[in-house]
Amino acid sequence: MSMITLKDGRDLEVEVSGPEAGDVVVFHHGTPGGSEQARFMARAVHARGLRLVTWSRPGYGASTRQAGRTVADVVADTTAVLDHLGAQTCLVAGWSGGGPHALACGALLADRVRGVLCIAGVAPYGVTGLDFLAGMGADNIEEFGEALRGEDALRTWLDAQRPEMLELTADQVADSLGNLIPPVDAAVLTGEFSEDLASEFRQALSVGVDGWLDDDLAFTRPWGFDLAGIAVPTYLWQGSDDLMVPFAHGQWLAGQIPGVTAHLEQGEGHLSVGIGAFYRMLDELTGA
Repeated sequence: MSMITLKDGRDLEVEVSGPEAGDVVVFHHGTPGGSEQARFMARAVHARGLRLVTWSRPGYGASTRQAGRTVADVVADTTAVLDHLGAQTCLVAGWSGGGPHALACGALLADRVRGVLCIAGVAPYGVTGLDFLAGMGADNIEEFGEALRGEDALRTWLDAQRPEMLELTADQVADSLGNLIPPVDAAVLTGEFSEDLASEFRQALSVGVDGWLDDDLAFTRPWGFDLAGIAVPTYLWQGSDDLMVPFAHGQWLAGQIPGVTAHLEQGEGHLSVGIGAFYRMLDELTGA
């Protein structure tokens, strides 16, 4: 783990792993989340001779908050990290809340992004043809409801969740997610992956809820880019049983991104779709 200071004075908490000369895979974490790397993901990336690069988005962990940020603002941070590493190009992936951030890089950083992988990514709020909340678990409906009421209401709600998440252990993760995970997701929340997810949640919220809050607000406001402007190879994966980001989000995104290769997987959840197919996802992405 290291810290880099950006031109605007903010600090970013960054983690880089894998062969020093390897091409870069930038991974945008979920919501909430941080720079800590899931071991299954790191192994898969390293096995292909690639470097895995992650960072805590502003307001998460030790990364300085960027109040009012949009989804598109991640592009400047991505550029800064690539410059810091001396990497001219990269592959980009994002899971869940990281999905929109990966797509932003595909739309606005095409000269440096060779391909984009979006796993169970959130779709925009308030767009024609998508009921944003339909099919979500009750906790997410409540969370986004508070986001739509504004920053103060959302902060109160998130602050109430934080103490439990700071104490979260591996064997508590599945229960803590409650109505947000179907049986297919509960089945993968064991062992190493559960340990890594609990650790990431604790890191993400170690200082406060600013990152989580700013993510939720950014998702429910204009993203700052046009999906139709994505011109790099893009691969989208979504499970039909997802209760965090419903299947309809993936279906809607698949209809908006030019030339997208969409894998709309029956019987998969928010977590299982990534755990079970990550090696195939990487093979497809590296083919870009």
